[in-house]
Amino acid sequence: MHPSADTVDKNTHLNWNILLQLLPYLKEFKGRVFLALVFMILAKVATVQLPLFIGRIVKSLSLSTDDPANLLVVPVALIISYGAFRFLMVLLAEIRDSIFGRVTEHSMRKIGLKVFRHIHDLDIDFHLNKKTGGLSRDIERGTTGISFLMRFMIFNIVPTIFEITLVLIILFYKFGWIFAAITIIAIIAYILFSFSATEWRLKFIREANLADSSSSSQAIDSLLNYETVKYFTNEDFEANRYDKELANWESARRKKRLSLFVVNAGQALIIATAITFMLYFAAQGIVDKTLDISDLVTINAFMMQLFIPLNFLGFVYREIKVSLVNIEKMFLLLAVEPKVKDDKGARDLKLTHANIVFDDVSFSYSKERPILENISFEIHHGEKVAIVGSSGAGKSTVVKLLFRFYDPTQGKICIDNQDIKLVTQKSLRKAMGIVPQDTVLFNDSILENIRYGNTEATDEEVYKAIKLAHLEQFIQSLPDGVHTRVGERGLKLSGGEKQRVSIARAILKKPQILVFDEATSSLDSKSEKAILAALEEISIGHTSVSIAHRLSTIVNSDKILVLDNGELVEQGTHETLLQKQGIYAELWKIQQKQKQ
Repeated sequence: MHPSADTVDKNTHLNWNILLQLLPYLKEFKGRVFLALVFMILAKVATVQLPLFIGRIVKSLSLSTDDPANLLVVPVALIISYGAFRFLMVLLAEIRDSIFGRVTEHSMRKIGLKVFRHIHDLDIDFHLNKKTGGLSRDIERGTTGISFLMRFMIFNIVPTIFEITLVLIILFYKFGWIFAAITIIAIIAYILFSFSATEWRLKFIREANLADSSSSSQAIDSLLNYETVKYFTNEDFEANRYDKELANWESARRKKRLSLFVVNAGQALIIATAITFMLYFAAQGIVDKTLDISDLVTINAFMMQLFIPLNFLGFVYREIKVSLVNIEKMFLLLAVEPKVKDDKGARDLKLTHANIVFDDVSFSYSKERPILENISFEIHHGEKVAIVGSSGAGKSTVVKLLFRFYDPTQGKICIDNQDIKLVTQKSLRKAMGIVPQDTVLFNDSILENIRYGNTEATDEEVYKAIKLAHLEQFIQSLPDGVHTRVGERGLKLSGGEKQRVSIARAILKKPQILVFDEATSSLDSKSEKAILAALEEISIGHTSVSIAHRLSTIVNSDKILVLDNGELVEQGTHETLLQKQGIYAELWKIQQKQKQ
């Protein structure tokens, strides 16, 4: 079973092992990572110097009031040094980010490509049960989350801990244990509150993400079926459905926002309380003459500067948790094993004659729904074989099994005495070309949609395929000719035009086995006659399989296989089957009456 779309959202604990899966991408650029860490440390050392410079400036001003020369020279030198260190702090941080940026970007590219390839490797059953809109949003949020994790885990949590340690050492040795103790207590309270509050808030984040994916899926599904919506005048119905999803999204976002208010308010209270105590004890020290005004300013500057990264640490922790939520689904996708996969010792298919054998093949989507039962037949080299039968008889399933979108539940399928389960899927499908009943085109030009059959084909080869598919006249009538864009899913073309593009695409592939799944179902009688002649021509010397509903299109087949309720009940030539007076003859009579 494939994991359900909302599996992650029902989890109560995050999978921190995800971080381990990112380590190989960091190791690939370990030199850059090390150099970035060096600049990170230098930047933090420069940062810690800033409060000390402020204290020195204040002290020098208080000591120099009686000497105008010192008042001019000493503070100015300290102020220039302060400015130089502040610039150095920013510069070192920018250099660090620039060095590490290559690591992040390259990792996002590799992980994104890995997920993309993996999704294409998954079986057709997975894609039939997935919502494209939600899937794309999961991947988008996942790759963004990976970028955040890689940058902030290394360059915010680690440096913040380093900075806190330096500040605690300075406070303890320069101002006394009580200031260090207040800082430690505040940091512990802040971290414990941030962690527990963020854990509490995760359910709202998950709810918001789920609502976001759901609304996106609803919108994309409706837009992809634009024509159907128009046919049934269901614009208001679709808008209402989308609005319900948006209402759920709005509610989830509101809960997420209010929960963030609670977290931020709690963190601000801890910071304000700590600074108040620190300033109280610093003021007390001034009264007792153990500290001076410059010490109070320095302590305040330290605390303000310390709680900036600490406050950011709270934000980073929250965002890391959010990022982990976001990438869980993406890594869950990578964990999905395809039901149909290459055998460990799979070899490329070696074609000599392109003979196809179905040996006692049975298939069912579930035990309660058998589709094919004990099907056995042979198709020899160069034969034109048609598969016919009523709707639901299992015709298209034969094609899906031949392309190995599914594996038989019983029996085997062989091509040139090679079990297709023991050859690579890529070599198997490369040997076959198909003209599907429902042709879906890419939102590109007609030229590139045809070239998709062989991406390395020259323009001359594409034009030859166009001629064989009888597309020339249609293309010449277009203002932009072969460069005309077909629109999303080819919606700018008619069904017949799309089918002829699909035929040209199959011709360009030059496969040894041709499969026609209702290849002329969207054509008028005149076009159908021309296309059938073209298919007849390109099928010479090839093994071809035709799935047909209109029997008139396959009367010249060398062999006709008749399926009924998943069983092979008849086979023979058109004339032979008519003489049998069986199911085929009955179907023929019905269709002939419909023509009259």
